[in-house]
Amino acid sequence: MAVRDILKMGDPRLLRVAEPVTQFDTPELRALIADMFDTMHAANGAGLAAPQIGVNLQLVIYGFKNNPRYPDAPQVPETVLINPVLTPLAPGQEEAFEGCLSVPGLRGSVPRYTQLHYEGFDQYGKRIVRDVDGFHARVVQHEVDHLHGILYPMRIKDFTKFGYTSVMFPDLDPNDDD
Repeated sequence: MAVRDILKMGDPRLLRVAEPVTQFDTPELRALIADMFDTMHAANGAGLAAPQIGVNLQLVIYGFKNNPRYPDAPQVPETVLINPVLTPLAPGQEEAFEGCLSVPGLRGSVPRYTQLHYEGFDQYGKRIVRDVDGFHARVVQHEVDHLHGILYPMRIKDFTKFGYTSVMFPDLDPNDDD
């Protein structure tokens, strides 16, 4: 288990469409997931997609209890989600600020569906089916975007709501580099 380097915006590997996972519960997959959790926790992330560490697979992890990068966010259960499929449950979207470990030091206001149905598999190949809303729905959409080569700045509609975290949110953790 190890903390991996997180690719930064501009790296072409972040723009690829990820390949489906075809084998579950392998030693390689277990090691990758352990590394991803180590990496996410070390960076105080809310989630991490395999492409962010250079692995071109449809695998995301997310979840936290208390996160200094999102101090007002409700708890999201730690989840491994493989080969996800997302379906909005309602047409309504809400804008909120997001950061990304691959876009350090910046935040932007991004529209996301507020109610979401998602399906996929855990690391053992067991089916996951959930209906979620709020911040949980936002995190899942953000992470799954990485599997399609989409970084959150690509979804920003109003660039007056995009800038440096230290300027826009000076009360957040001063050591936060997103």
